[in-house]
Amino acid sequence: MGKALDGVRVLDMTHVQSGPSSTQILAWLGADVIKLETPGRGDITRGQLRDLPGVDSLYFTMLNANKRSITLNMKSEQGKQVFDQLVSSVDVLVENFGPGVVDRFGYPWERLAELNPRLIYASIKGFGPGRYADFKAYEVIAQAMGGAMSTTGFEDGPPTATGAQIGDSGTGIHLVAAILAALYQRTNTGRGQRVQVAMQDAVLNLCRVKLRDQQRLAHGPLNEYPNDVFGDEVPRSGNASGGGQPGWAVKCAPGGPNDYIYVIIQPVGWQPITRLIGKPELAEDPDWATPEARLSKLDKAFSMIEEWTEKHTKWEVMEALNAHNIPCGPILSTRELAEDATLAELGSVVEVDHPERGAFKTVGCPLKLSDSPVEVERSPLLGEHNAEVFGELGYGADDLDRLRAAGVI
Repeated sequence: MGKALDGVRVLDMTHVQSGPSSTQILAWLGADVIKLETPGRGDITRGQLRDLPGVDSLYFTMLNANKRSITLNMKSEQGKQVFDQLVSSVDVLVENFGPGVVDRFGYPWERLAELNPRLIYASIKGFGPGRYADFKAYEVIAQAMGGAMSTTGFEDGPPTATGAQIGDSGTGIHLVAAILAALYQRTNTGRGQRVQVAMQDAVLNLCRVKLRDQQRLAHGPLNEYPNDVFGDEVPRSGNASGGGQPGWAVKCAPGGPNDYIYVIIQPVGWQPITRLIGKPELAEDPDWATPEARLSKLDKAFSMIEEWTEKHTKWEVMEALNAHNIPCGPILSTRELAEDATLAELGSVVEVDHPERGAFKTVGCPLKLSDSPVEVERSPLLGEHNAEVFGELGYGADDLDRLRAAGVI
């Protein structure tokens, strides 16, 4: 069975997380992703946060599955000649260098389009053109400047970063969508194009409901929020969903740091909740029976629910609530996720063998296509595919020896 992106060739000039997360998904979907790295060093994350000396870090291995690695010195003239051939042979070039870096290599968009008119040139930058264009961006900076931090946390505490990498991997997912759209458009036009996604824009897109609520503030308090006081900005609202169906994380037994379950009170769920918590009379009490009646005292509603959940484990609560079709979700720790049998069966968490590291666990492909199944393969060693890829460009063994001796590869 073929893969969705069979025949698509990607030159991956990305590093760290945002770019590699994007090209890894392209590789999982069947594209031939060739990771171009600096000779002798490679992607900086190979050596960052190492847990085993001299072995590629989990940071690297979990972002570069299913790729081939080549090394090339882009500062040498011979390296640029090889690069010209590479660009001419691929469908997509992806990079996430700082602003202007690829241009300074001598390869502005105009030059790349001249080498390959069908090329999709895809970039991740911290910010779009304008005031912030030349600023450096990292994960939490993108969260800070995209609206996430100001609306995350509790109202009496500081702005808080989310553990989800919405700035890096979130931007990577956005870039995948843009690349696929450009490839599809090329089937009609025959032309490549420039594709760019800014980390700030991606985070803002993921925070759109907060921008929605910013505009709603002009017409009064946000009643779905637990906050007592509203100014002229959307406040931090703890674990409240801020949506049409109120929710909160309540404590469970035995009281550990992740012994919580998130419960949502839907109108149809209120009656079964009252029975479960031993207060069936509240189902008919006019002070509690309707969403409108509960809205001003949601804190008391969830406190009553918590009095019940604290007597049971989060798994027992999950079973009891789901038996009545009440939306809920236990707070799963990273250990619980890594050991979850269902996630393993689904391929959401997979175990991969690495020639130097041995077996390790990583995330599987979140995109499920019936005709394009994904087998997660290990990340490449630095320059592992030099002979293979450069051989496909016509370089023989003697040529490779000369390029190696000259420090080109």
